[in-house]
Amino acid sequence: MVKIGIDARLYSHTGVGTYLRNLLFYLEKKVTNTVFFYIYLLDENYPTVHFKSSQFIKRAVSSRWHSFSEQIWFAKKIYEDRLDLMHFTYFSYPVLYRKKFIATIHDVTPLFYKTGRASMKNPLTYEIKHQVFKFVIAEQVKNAHAIITPTKAVKKDLEKIYGQNYSKKIYPIYEGIDYELINPNFPALPASQQGEPAGRQFPVFKQITGLKSKMEDDSFFIYVGNFYPHKNVERLIKAFARIKERMKLILIGPADFFSTYLLRLINELGQKDRILFFHNPKREELVYFYKNALALVHPSLSEGFGLPIIEASYFKTPIIASDIDVFKELLKDKYISFNPLDEDDMQKKMEFFLERKLKIHSAHILDKFSFEKMTEETFSLYKSSL
Repeated sequence: MVKIGIDARLYSHTGVGTYLRNLLFYLEKKVTNTVFFYIYLLDENYPTVHFKSSQFIKRAVSSRWHSFSEQIWFAKKIYEDRLDLMHFTYFSYPVLYRKKFIATIHDVTPLFYKTGRASMKNPLTYEIKHQVFKFVIAEQVKNAHAIITPTKAVKKDLEKIYGQNYSKKIYPIYEGIDYELINPNFPALPASQQGEPAGRQFPVFKQITGLKSKMEDDSFFIYVGNFYPHKNVERLIKAFARIKERMKLILIGPADFFSTYLLRLINELGQKDRILFFHNPKREELVYFYKNALALVHPSLSEGFGLPIIEASYFKTPIIASDIDVFKELLKDKYISFNPLDEDDMQKKMEFFLERKLKIHSAHILDKFSFEKMTEETFSLYKSSL
């Protein structure tokens, strides 16, 4: 009997959480009689996460990532289970764990951009935490039996930072479309609204968003993601504020410290009726936004993969985004790119798109980007590591 552990403490989050939920969903379909998976979940997720297979064994833990408790008690917990292989699915891991493990390193953004809340609240405290984090990830790179990255670009970043000596143990494995987004069981739109051009299903938009008083016109761009500083949404807001065409920008993401900061900026620019937040959308609401937006605008300075741009491509939503290496790797020339440090360039590219209403999207996206294929490759890596 083989025992493999999977760190699923971020199960309920976006980003890494989407990665985890899809990995576990497809992995359960591939389990064999000789392999048992130990799934480590935070106490609050433990009661609500269920698996059909008896070979998926849940373990409740209270140790959060980037904590002292993680270094001691989480390490103790996984040592007690006497695993043959552990998969740490995030940057943070207990450095005292010395048995065989593989790690997924989603990006190197935290090494260069301080994404934590404390980066704007308590710089000294966050600086200390940031230095500890740099040590932890360096140990993870050094001690992992194998490292998974979501793109070749992240592999190159790791090679630049830590050296070519680690190159042979780094495996780029593309991610894909959340299985919950491609679920065919969403309620169907009324027949009168099916097949209408993007942005024309305004009554449904009103019903879904509840933004009735602010949506006199029905043309809109969307941004989907977090509002951390490296996401560069502040520049996007400033660039969009200069566009004269009557339309909206919908910022779709969490309600947090950073969105509150951006809301103040929106009010200062007199854009509260043009730039709107929509927090924590349901799956069917997110699908609606993708299907009806004129385009997705993604101004990020740094990414490891970029789930929203792949999701947008799946729903045939045109993309206007940063000219960073990761996006160029994923989309090639199938998007309109801009310099994310240049608000003028960002504005011009959005206006260029509006003038021509281009329909640029990457066809056959599931042929290249699939969480099911990702899981197959990850499972193969588990077996070869054993």
